[in-house]
Amino acid sequence: MNRFYGTGVAMVTPFQADGQVDYPALEKLIDHLIDGGVEYLVSLGTTGESATLSKEEKKKVWEFTAKYVNKRVALVAGIGGNNTHETVNEIAAFDVEGYDAILSASPHYNKPTQEGIYQHYKAIAQATKLPVILYNVPSRTGSSIAAETTVRLAKEFKNIIGIKEASGSFDLLNQLFRDKPEDFLVISGDDPISLQMVAMGGVGVISVVGNALPRQFSDMIRKCLEGDFKKAHAAHYSMIEFTRLMFTEGSPAGVKSALKTLGVCGDTLRLPLVNVSSAIEEKIKEQIQLIG
Repeated sequence: MNRFYGTGVAMVTPFQADGQVDYPALEKLIDHLIDGGVEYLVSLGTTGESATLSKEEKKKVWEFTAKYVNKRVALVAGIGGNNTHETVNEIAAFDVEGYDAILSASPHYNKPTQEGIYQHYKAIAQATKLPVILYNVPSRTGSSIAAETTVRLAKEFKNIIGIKEASGSFDLLNQLFRDKPEDFLVISGDDPISLQMVAMGGVGVISVVGNALPRQFSDMIRKCLEGDFKKAHAAHYSMIEFTRLMFTEGSPAGVKSALKTLGVCGDTLRLPLVNVSSAIEEKIKEQIQLIG
């Protein structure tokens, strides 16, 4: 699964001022990321505001993205939810043409037990022939996938190939790296600690920051994977303040503000998300100038 080594970007979904999907801007974003050297793209993960898109809109975005990417890089679809039956039906109906994997976040709000999380992912794994990447993001879901549950799923289902880990718990990560199958991929889902996770044995990141800084972030991750941490440290430190600003007033509001400054796409969001304040917007512009 070398295609998922390096930097994947959880793409934002560009919207026009009236809230409709901006497809010309989506083309521009895709080119911006591929030209910036990222290894793969994620369409309609949580950063893509998938919770606010209808089923029809998501289907159109997935089809459009696959056609425009045209296999230039690997492509992952974000498909998840807190209704297992509905999620399985969506995955079973998904047109896999052009896609290399599915990224599926652990169920939100319900706060299932570890057995419930296991059974949820078991149903997903059995519903598709595509590789499945788990996604642990307790800050959004209200519950965490325990290391034991991840390892259990990794050992029992061949098409569960990795996890996007955004728990921020190094205790969990220590256990996961110790116990996981050798070929099971651990991917950072937390931009600020991606360098540290690669140092522990991670294979890269699925990034928010990479939307705006694809070249800088993917170069830093490649240096980590090559073991050149001296150069990686310098790149990491140069982006610390910019990375912090991307999440200060919520994601993807921060990175959409940066993309607007860079001329890639607008910063329109769908409610209940709103734009960053003018003060944060100015700080983002300053950081973009500093980073170059």
